[in-house]
Amino acid sequence: MDQTRNDADVAFIKALAELLNDNDLSELSVKREYGDNDSLNVRVSKMVAQQFVTAAPAPQSAPAPAYAPQAAASAAADASAAADPAQHPGAVTSPMVGTVYMAPEPGSANFVSVGDQVSEGDTLLIIEAMKTMNHIPAPRAGVVKRILVADGSPVEYSAPLMIIE
Repeated sequence: MDQTRNDADVAFIKALAELLNDNDLSELSVKREYGDNDSLNVRVSKMVAQQFVTAAPAPQSAPAPAYAPQAAASAAADASAAADPAQHPGAVTSPMVGTVYMAPEPGSANFVSVGDQVSEGDTLLIIEAMKTMNHIPAPRAGVVKRILVADGSPVEYSAPLMIIE
């Protein structure tokens, strides 16, 4: 491949990326034919930010004493963790961008479910990135409290996947 064609291909890909953004598209795929057995296949896509919404019933408890700095600090930390799962001390975050698979193959049981006891190093899920299946191990032993992603959903780097306590 000569440098001129390489520069033209880079310019073509940049133009596709601009077209993607200007028209509010999420994906664009193009095949450019150069001649016999010579082509350029380009797929440009952008990840859509995910929002995690969880609803939990308000705990029923006795009223707090008038001054409880320890309880207030603990409640603030719990509220912060509920608002942003990535800030939870037991959060397992994604080490890469890719697609989440909760089971080793379609139709089989998930690696883990809420309430499961896991050991350090157990496979929690798989993230597919560039046609490579990457097993994501548990960073610590504990109980799976929440699963924050759905099977087949895209994830970004450092997105919270689940909570292990």
